[in-house]
This record gives sequence, structure tokens and C-alpha cells, in this order.
Amino acid sequence: MIEKTVIVIGGGPAGASCAWKLNKSGIDALILDKKEFPRLKLCAGWVTPKVFDLLKIHPKDYPHSIIAFNRLICYFRNVRVPVRTRQYSIRRYEFDAWLLKRSGIQVKQHAVRSIRKEGRHYILDDRYRAKYLVGAGGTHCPVYRHLFSHISPHPENSRIATVEEEFRYDHADSNCYLWFFKNGLPGYAWYMPKGAGYLNVGIGGKYASMKKQGKTINEFWREFKQKLHSSDLVPTREFNAKGHVYYIRHRTPVLQLENAYLTGDAAGLATVDMGEGIGPSIQSGLRAADAITHKTPYRMPLGARYSWPGIIWSGITDLL
Repeated sequence: MIEKTVIVIGGGPAGASCAWKLNKSGIDALILDKKEFPRLKLCAGWVTPKVFDLLKIHPKDYPHSIIAFNRLICYFRNVRVPVRTRQYSIRRYEFDAWLLKRSGIQVKQHAVRSIRKEGRHYILDDRYRAKYLVGAGGTHCPVYRHLFSHISPHPENSRIATVEEEFRYDHADSNCYLWFFKNGLPGYAWYMPKGAGYLNVGIGGKYASMKKQGKTINEFWREFKQKLHSSDLVPTREFNAKGHVYYIRHRTPVLQLENAYLTGDAAGLATVDMGEGIGPSIQSGLRAADAITHKTPYRMPLGARYSWPGIIWSGITDLL
């Protein structure tokens, strides 16, 4: 049996950031992930400046494709509102693999099937043993499923449904566009240019609100495809989009149970205004590592519920 002080399940931004911080503190850790990296990860890939602050790196030093946006062109029920800001887009295919390598921690490809507590240790599939366990495996993380789901169920009104696709494309427009509440969508649609000739387009919204309207995410997606074609943003593509779900943060998620910790989408920590998951994932991974290293309580600040607190985005959630 392989024994480590900490086992992190999931090698995405939350798990890799946690492992990086643990490694810097000299703690013996191991990452388990069911996928081999680099791997395709559907995501708008929207990164705030805070992410680079947390990672202790300047955006210009990021070694892979990245685009900086000095404004976002937003539409609120068809009203055009350019927003001056500084944001970035990355490809998760590159970003996640870079974070994982940067952590300096050993990674094993393994899909965790069972977790049990034996004394002060956690036993995974009768193959791995650790004193501390970090759940960073996304919405369907086995740590959440085995240890937390019965005490911290995700509220149904926090469930976000998305449909999106990322592909190589000669951008008809280099701007980033966001359409809020288009055709009654309880969320927003996006057109996100990326580096190395890629583009990500998609929609996301509150599942419960769509259900109340009697519409599915696929119906909203069909309407958005027509918008992309008619506006000449993506005039000719035959789309092959895929859907997935995740959860935005509610006020009282349980993040720690004895020596088990939840981070990122495993805990449902995406921001309530924009549904941004990368920033909260990295922040929660770093905080979990600090809690393990210093034996302190593990918490997420209330301000982390929002992508851009203090401006109009903090009110968007009231309209969803």
C-alpha cells in the first residue's frame, strides 16, 4: 500500500494549487487523477488578475497561450454595455497541465472508487493510505460523494447547466462578448477568443430557473447558435458542443470534515455572479494546504463569492 501524508484527488487548478503549496512546505503528498494530462477540459477559460496574484506570477510570465482583454462587450437584454476591465483567457488544456507540473508533486493516473476511514487514516481502494485527504475532483469528486454529500448537499438552486465548445477558428472578431439574459436565459452566453487560434463559445444558466420556464439548456443553445451564425461571429461552423453541470457557492458549504477537505467545484465554490470557477478553485486549494500545514481552520472568505465585488456584477445574481 502506498502511504502519503496528504493525498489530493483531482489534478485541476484546485488540486494542483494545493499540492504546490504543500510541496513548498515540505509535506509529502500525492495527486491522483483519473485522466492523463494534458487533457481537454471544457471551460470558457476566463481568468481574473487575482488568479495570477494567487499564483505569484505575472501574466506575461505565463508560458502558454493567453489573451488580455482591456474591455468586455456585454449585452444586458440587448442593451450594449462595453465594460473597461483587465481580464484574460487561457486554454485549460495548457493551463491545468502547467499548474500540475509546477506543483512538483508526483501524479498517478487512478480513478478512486472507494474511500473509508481506518483509525486516523483514509484508505483509498485498498491501495493508498493518507492522514489527510483533499477533494479536488470537480463536481463528481469521490471525496464529496463518499464523505460530504449527506451532510452538505448542493442546493438545487445553485446548480448551473452549461453547453459549450472549444475549437480552432479564425476569429471573425477579437473582442470578448457576453450576452446576459438573452431570450430569457437565466445566465449568460459567451464568445471567448483564445490564444493559438482557438475560440470558446457557450451558454450557462441556473438549472432550476430554466426548469421553471419549461425550457432546457439545449433549447437556449439552439437559439444561441442562430445568434452566432446570423451575427457572422461564427457563420458556418457545424457545432459539436457538450454539456456539463456544476454548482455556484451557497452561504454555508461544509468544507472540512476531520482531516478531509473539499476544494473548487467539489465544494461548489464557483462565484454567484459570473459562475467563475478557476479563481475560487485556486484560492480554496491554497487555503486547504495552509490549513493542513499550520493545523488551522479551513475557510473561504465571504468576498470570494463574487468575481468582481463592489461593481455591477455583484447584483447580477439577483436577476438570475
